[in-house]
Amino acid sequence: MIRVSVTYPSGEGSTFDHDYYANTHVPMCVAAWSPVKAEIDKGVNGPNVAAVHFYYDSMEQFQAAMGSPKTGEIMADVANYTNIAPAMQISEIVG
Repeated sequence: MIRVSVTYPSGEGSTFDHDYYANTHVPMCVAAWSPVKAEIDKGVNGPNVAAVHFYYDSMEQFQAAMGSPKTGEIMADVANYTNIAPAMQISEIVG
């Protein structure tokens, strides 16, 4: 299984609408990309304001999800909730 984490680093002048993210953006991602599951983090203390973790059975499933015709729409939606450039981490779950 792999986990795809998208994080939003905190920084001077950064903005993030957690309600829009949790109620609109992430559900849009789940509908388009069909992960096994998704988890949303709201940063309390640490380097990130927020994160989302999508789980897939394989790298091939994740790559197929990114080929969705809705991926462009999802990327364009980022401007509706933040001015932060997201970072992505893909990890193999080993334990």
